[in-house]
Amino acid sequence: MFNFRDVGGYPGHDARTVRWGRLYRSDSPHRIDGTDREAFAALGIRTVIDLRRPTEVDRDGRVPDLDGLAYRHVHPEHADWALSRHEPDSSLARYLADRYADLAETGTAGLAEAVGLIADSANAPVLVHCVAGKDRTGIVCALTLSVLGVDDDRIAEDYALSSEASQRFSAWLAASMPDAEAPPAPFLGSPAEAMSLFLAELRQRHGSIEDYLRHAGVTDAQLAALRDHLLEPPAPR
Repeated sequence: MFNFRDVGGYPGHDARTVRWGRLYRSDSPHRIDGTDREAFAALGIRTVIDLRRPTEVDRDGRVPDLDGLAYRHVHPEHADWALSRHEPDSSLARYLADRYADLAETGTAGLAEAVGLIADSANAPVLVHCVAGKDRTGIVCALTLSVLGVDDDRIAEDYALSSEASQRFSAWLAASMPDAEAPPAPFLGSPAEAMSLFLAELRQRHGSIEDYLRHAGVTDAQLAALRDHLLEPPAPR
């Protein structure tokens, strides 16, 4: 795995910090074995939310079966990116933000289901992933962090951390499959501006991130539950 990380530690609502060890994000964990399997099990993850297409699950496989681990396949419907290719001389951030906006409109049911699963404290700790762990995973984590009160700049910075992971993945791919074609820029890049644009424009269309999630099917009780268990308790006065 190349893009596994905890999303805890960010300041949220009412000076409360996003809790560590409750929500993780990653690229596909189907390659876990050996010592990685032991390290993964030691985190105590209870629920894996797999955002990949069914064809991607069939192609690569899924997270290994571990005692006490629940696997949930949640696919937010979205168009094949090959139908709208990125032109090399155009803005990658703009291209990605447009693809994310499209997914947010067609994949409402899947996004609402994923956020709802994260909101349920009985599922925690949760790992959410897709193939590279940056696009579909980035959207779900961005929506979640926004509900927790994390500001857009920090959310975009967290999203942009996937660029380093993409470099590690590219190096591994070149070493292990030297004849494989290098993935195109949209499959590797995660410029912070893409996430900033996506969040700002989603608010323009729906009023707020919470209103978008309500539109998608997330309840007020689930939004409250997200804050209750993913934010540190308020400091005593």
